Amino acid sequence: MELTLVAVIGVVSIVAVAVFSERLGLAAPLSLVVVGIALSFIPGVPHPEIEPEWILGGVLPPLLYSAAVNMPVVDFRRNLKPISGLAVLLVVVSTLGAGWLFHGLLPEIGWPAAFALGAVISPTDAVAATSVGRRLGLPRRLLTVLEGEGLVNDASALVLLRSAVAAIAGTFSLWGIVGEFVYAVVVAIAIGVAVGMVNVRVRGLLGDAVLNTAISFVVPFVAYLPAEELGASGVLAVVVAGVVTGHQSSRFLRATDRLAESTNWRTLAFLLESGMFLLMGLSVKTLIDQVHDSGLGAGRALVIGLLAAALVIVVRVVFVAPLVAGMRREQERAAAAKPRIEQIEARLRGTGGTEPDERLRNVTPEKKARLQRRVTKVSADVEFRLNETLGWRGGVVLAWAGMRGAITLAAAQSLPDDTPDRAQLILIAYVVATTTLLLQGLTLPAVIRSVRIPPDDPDRVRGEYVRLLGDLTQAAESVLGDPQLTDRDGKPFGERAVSQVRSESRPRRHDEGAEGPLTEEEVGSRDQYLQLRLRVLTAQSECLLAARSTGTYGSAVLNQAQTMLDVDTARLQQITDAVSDR
Repeated sequence: MELTLVAVIGVVSIVAVAVFSERLGLAAPLSLVVVGIALSFIPGVPHPEIEPEWILGGVLPPLLYSAAVNMPVVDFRRNLKPISGLAVLLVVVSTLGAGWLFHGLLPEIGWPAAFALGAVISPTDAVAATSVGRRLGLPRRLLTVLEGEGLVNDASALVLLRSAVAAIAGTFSLWGIVGEFVYAVVVAIAIGVAVGMVNVRVRGLLGDAVLNTAISFVVPFVAYLPAEELGASGVLAVVVAGVVTGHQSSRFLRATDRLAESTNWRTLAFLLESGMFLLMGLSVKTLIDQVHDSGLGAGRALVIGLLAAALVIVVRVVFVAPLVAGMRREQERAAAAKPRIEQIEARLRGTGGTEPDERLRNVTPEKKARLQRRVTKVSADVEFRLNETLGWRGGVVLAWAGMRGAITLAAAQSLPDDTPDRAQLILIAYVVATTTLLLQGLTLPAVIRSVRIPPDDPDRVRGEYVRLLGDLTQAAESVLGDPQLTDRDGKPFGERAVSQVRSESRPRRHDEGAEGPLTEEEVGSRDQYLQLRLRVLTAQSECLLAARSTGTYGSAVLNQAQTMLDVDTARLQQITDAVSDR
């Protein structure tokens, strides 16, 4: 009963804090931590203690899966260098630097424990940063880099932590750590890809949104558990499975399934994320008591934690500077490559006064189409690097968005019981996480406003969306203009049905009304109209899949169009199912 009461009060508190945070213009994770810290010192308030294994193995997988499903593969691929630099190389550098600091200040704990604590405080938590960034209109590329870093760096840090813990037990080998890291990554990727591909194919056969969502809730653990059993990174396997699932869901899952899953997963992720930040605040009093019980001083842990927080902040700032410079060089190389790419495209199409390449005359249409898609993909990547840049303003925001979160505390509590000064090390990790979260999180809006980082160009985004709607309209017309167009019974479609579907399949001005509702006499049958409309939506979805694979349009534009098609498709599928059940 007490556990139930705590859960009910926790959910109500989370929702209330989120509502007030929105009105105050604060990120909800920051408010929840502050509220949790305040509640932890009030007598009588329960301090629920959750085993770190429950967080690392029970909460973290669904959280990462939920974020990974919404990460477009094209965006991840295009930002692979900055994401891997922040999520892998910066984690290693932060671990080494913090380990050196901890050993210098706490020589009695030894090098392995020092590096273990360094690995604990090395991963960032992008939840607070991205919630602030979206509200203030940060460019999509910057948000993608932050989200991608948050997805991958937990895996890097936990692999390093596992190696450091093994060293505490007396087994250490530099090449062994490198080999373990490579093994953990390769096996995790293989498992994640396999789980993701099987996931969408199996769920595509169910045909029921409730069953489909129920299966999706166990997918993160299906990827996590075997990877951990094989000694690989279960966290990375979950991320890969989520990315693959998100990329393939529009091909295999029904629109109804995607919409239901999206809503349910957003709710679950909100509760899990918020609960972790609230528990992070509630644990402060318990941690202080544990340090006092062990005979150590909390003041020393506070000072060391503040120094470590300053170190990880400075290391990130220094690291981001050359990272942004490298992205600037990529933009310059893209600008230099653009004329050459345009010339190749002109030769392929024989446009712009350019004759088709002689070497293409004997190429089969299929091979030429594949070559055209490849060139289109490269051209889209070039345009992406030219249009979506970060610059020094984005670099400042990226450098200051290195907040640590509840995962740091959970990882610290997973340290073995025989770790020297374990209670003090956990409190140090908590001080680092809380300091960076509150200091950087509360000042990040001011930093964003002061550097005046420009948002995504609204005219460019609007132009992309208009062009995409034109492609979708053309896909619809390819179906409606077919002279052999017949329904499933081989009968021609009624003219009024074709006219109505054509009207619904093209973009209309806001002041342009739609045609009146169909009558049975005009359509011939309601079933015929539903058949034709769903057939057009299928063609438009295939057009969207092709655009997604080449990266011709931005992910925000594609997601907006996908949602539009999914809503229409789900509505018509429900009507079709209701009619067929009669």
